Amino acid sequence: MVDETSPDLFSSSPRSKRKPAQSLASPLAERIRPRTFDEFVGQDHVLVGDQSLRRAIEADKVPSFILWGPPGSGKTTLAHVIAQKTKAAFIAFSAVVSGVPELRAIIKEAVQRRRIHGQLTILFVDEIHRFNKAQQDAFLPYVERGDIILIGATTQNPSFEVIAPLLSRAMVVTLHELDDEAMGIILDRAMADAERGLGKSGVNLTGEARHYLIRYGNGDARSMLTAVEYAVQQAGASSDKPLDLDRPHLERLLQRRVRYDKDGEEHYNLISAYIKSMRDSDADGALYWLARMLEGGEDPKFIARRMVIFASEDIGNAEPMAIVVATSVFAAVDVVGLPEAQINLAQGTTYLASRPKSNASYVGLIEARKDAREFGNLPVPLHVRNAVTALMKDLGYGKGYRYVHHDPRARTEQSHLPPELEKRKYYRP
Repeated sequence: MVDETSPDLFSSSPRSKRKPAQSLASPLAERIRPRTFDEFVGQDHVLVGDQSLRRAIEADKVPSFILWGPPGSGKTTLAHVIAQKTKAAFIAFSAVVSGVPELRAIIKEAVQRRRIHGQLTILFVDEIHRFNKAQQDAFLPYVERGDIILIGATTQNPSFEVIAPLLSRAMVVTLHELDDEAMGIILDRAMADAERGLGKSGVNLTGEARHYLIRYGNGDARSMLTAVEYAVQQAGASSDKPLDLDRPHLERLLQRRVRYDKDGEEHYNLISAYIKSMRDSDADGALYWLARMLEGGEDPKFIARRMVIFASEDIGNAEPMAIVVATSVFAAVDVVGLPEAQINLAQGTTYLASRPKSNASYVGLIEARKDAREFGNLPVPLHVRNAVTALMKDLGYGKGYRYVHHDPRARTEQSHLPPELEKRKYYRP
C-alpha cells in the first residue's frame, strides 16, 4: 500500500505533496487528523519545544525510529506530519494488509531512486510487529546502507516484538496514552470544526456527555472520535433543530469497554499488578486489577492458575490452607465458568491477599537447585540408601540409618545431605 506522496521512480522530483481534500465520507478521525506539529496534541515530551526528534524532522534529517504507543496515541498521525515535512519519498505500508512481495518491490524502487536521483525514501511500516523475525531481517541491509529510512509503528513492546539488530539501528520513540486534557482538546476541536469535523451537525455536547466520551475513549483518540461521530449520526439533529446530546443518551448508544490486549504487554502488566497487590496484602488493589482483567476478557483459568502458583510461592507454609483454597477456586472456575466464576475468583483473591506471607519454600528450592547445578551428581549417602538386595546390604546401603519412629521424640539428628552440603540450610521459615 503506497502513499500518494511517493514520487514516480523515473522522475527527478516527487509528486505534489498537496493534501488531498478529505471526503466527508471518510471517518471523523481521518478527516481531522493533524497536519502540522502545532495541531498535534498530547505528546509534548516528544514534540514540544527544542526536542531533538522535532528538530530532526523539521531539518528533514529524519532518522530511522520505532514509534511505540497504545492505540489512538498519534503514531500514524505523526507519520503523516513527517510526510508533509520531508523532501524524501514517503511510502506508507501496512504489515496487516500488505505482504513481503510488495515490500520487496518498494525496497527495490527505493534503492533505484537513491542511485538515480539521490533521493531518500522514508518507509512507514504500520503494525511492524506483525512481521516475523525473518521478515524483519529483510530491512537490515537497506537501513544500514541508508537506502531507506524506516519508521515502524507498534502497539507492542519493541523489546519483545522487534528484533535486536533492527532496534540497534533505530531509535525507539515512546508515545504515551493521551490524558484527559489532550482528549478534551481533540474532542472540542472535532465538535467545533465546520469544515472537517462536526461543526455543522447541529449537535452540542453537555458537560457530562463530554466527560463521558473522554472517559469512553480511555486514552484512545480514534476510539473517542468514532464514538462521537456515531452518536451524532444517530441523534438526527440538523442546523435548523440543534440538539443537546446528554450522557444518558450516549450510554444507551455506546457500550463502555476496557482496552486490553490479551497477547500484548498490557496482559503482563495487569497480571503483574494483580500478583504484587496480593503479595503486599492489598485486597482492594488486587480486586481492582482482577476487575480490569475480567472486563478486558481475560481467560479466568489463566487468573486461577496464577492464584495456585501464588499460594505456594508467596504464602507457602505461613498458611497451608492457601493452596487448598487456590486449587478449589481453579476447580470452581473450571466447572462454573463466567460470569458466575468471577465470584469464586474474587473470594480467592481476597483470601490470598489477606493471608500471612512466606516465600521460604520457594527460596529454599532456588538455593537447592543452584547447589544441584554447581556440585553436579553428588552421591546419595549410604545410610539413606535403600538396601533392596543382599549385595546392596553388603555394600553398606542403609547402614547406620536411624528410624525416626524408634526415637521417643520422633526426631533424629542424622544428615540427609551429601557430605559436601551438610551445613546447608535451604528452608528458613
